[in-house]
Amino acid sequence: MLDSFSSDFNSFAKTSVISVVEYTSPVGRLLLGAFGDEICLCDWMTDNRCERSVHRLRRALNADVEERLTPTLHTCMLELDEYFSKKRTAFDIPVILTGTEFQRRVWSALLTIPFGTTISYGALASRIGSPSSVRAVANAVGANPISILVPCHRVIGADGSLTGYAGGLAAKRRLLKLEIDTMSDAVV
Repeated sequence: MLDSFSSDFNSFAKTSVISVVEYTSPVGRLLLGAFGDEICLCDWMTDNRCERSVHRLRRALNADVEERLTPTLHTCMLELDEYFSKKRTAFDIPVILTGTEFQRRVWSALLTIPFGTTISYGALASRIGSPSSVRAVANAVGANPISILVPCHRVIGADGSLTGYAGGLAAKRRLLKLEIDTMSDAVV
């Protein structure tokens, strides 16, 4: 009995892998990551951001990282292709939010921002019931490891200005324009 349990446990331990692939989007290079059937990473390959995100995910999920295309990553790439070709306004691929409880609250709230719209950091802080924690909300938005799918690009400054974005302000501007154009094309 103990031997079969050890065998099962070892099999489980070997499946604790974050699979990653690079994805080149029209607005920049991303590293996609899947943990089983869920996306855990869609992060910009700028500076050493990906290395920090991957390191944090490895710790949080107690997993190794392996570069390989899985069905989940393939589906994610297809959905991103459809998004960038203006054929998709919502993602169906499941995501796993790995962070502190506060970060997960913020990231869950990001998922409620409608396609083609924006919200300020202050309004987002109010939405999660923490109106005085605008700076903490901004930090959580900036730490989002699942860009585009968890739409942190839809958060802007209180004055309507574009603020920092891991993929750069040009990428943020292009993503917002893509969504507005997609909505305009749908109306025609």
